[in-house]
Amino acid sequence: MSISYKDLGLVNTKEMFAKAVEGGYAIPAYNFNNMEQLQAIIQACVETKSPVILQVSSGARKYANATLLKNMARGAVEYAKELGYEIPICLHLDHGDTFELCKDCIDSGFSSVMIDGSHHSFEENIALTKKVVEYAHANGVTVEGELGVLAGVEDDVVAEKSHYTKPEEVIEFVSKTGVDSLAISIGTSHGANKFTPAQCTRNADGVLIPPPLRFDILEEIERKLPGFPIVLHGSSSVPQEHVETINKFGGAMKDAVGIPEEQLRKAAKSAVCKINIDSDGRLAMTAAIRKVFAEKPAEFDPRKYLGPARDELKKLYMHKNINVLGSADKA
Repeated sequence: MSISYKDLGLVNTKEMFAKAVEGGYAIPAYNFNNMEQLQAIIQACVETKSPVILQVSSGARKYANATLLKNMARGAVEYAKELGYEIPICLHLDHGDTFELCKDCIDSGFSSVMIDGSHHSFEENIALTKKVVEYAHANGVTVEGELGVLAGVEDDVVAEKSHYTKPEEVIEFVSKTGVDSLAISIGTSHGANKFTPAQCTRNADGVLIPPPLRFDILEEIERKLPGFPIVLHGSSSVPQEHVETINKFGGAMKDAVGIPEEQLRKAAKSAVCKINIDSDGRLAMTAAIRKVFAEKPAEFDPRKYLGPARDELKKLYMHKNINVLGSADKA
């Protein structure tokens, strides 16, 4: 039995993105698959008065259960009201790879889906994306497509090499598919180890400095698609304080480096109106949990380590909304 996202109190991305492009900020797209992550997202976005995209990968949907996720999204809407501020909330499928998966998500209350056909040929990507768009739009659901390939690992999405988006393809892709937004590849990457040491330089303190994003490609795409909503995947900054805490308390994260926040802020002031952040949240939670386990080895109540993890996550997301994405006070 299908259900509309409107029945869950959700919104699609159409108005969100139009306001973001005009206002020079980006909507946070935070991945979640459990209660503590969802609590942190809603608390942070209500307190900063930010719109938000609750992002769910295929792997997260399998992990959490589709029925539970649907009702968690409904609960998130009610929770925001309870906290005192009704923010726009979208439930989005991240990296859907088949029409069947996208359809199933649309039928179960998702208000936005991504169809990632970037692993297909250009023509096959267009055909698959167009098919999803036609079904989604008939149900009032918005669609994100992708051109270009991001390297790295995120759940079921694995790519050894990145391929930058070709600006000369974007007009044809958007016009033939009817997508509402376009994910592009300009140097971001999935996971916590986004770049090898060989791809980076080191500063005087020996800290790895990643290669800069290809803003020239972004600017060329903006010229070809003026005002069209652009999306950046793989945009975690991999905060070194969390990496250090993880390693201090028994972790083994080597050469973990992300996208500098000042580059993301620059991107958010352009047509980039959705920025995906997943790994940063995982790092913040893991750092807090490892600290509790190390300092209180007798602790076995999940609330006593998941609670601090949730608090650390909330703090991270508030910082992103205010200082990186510029989405605070835009709800």
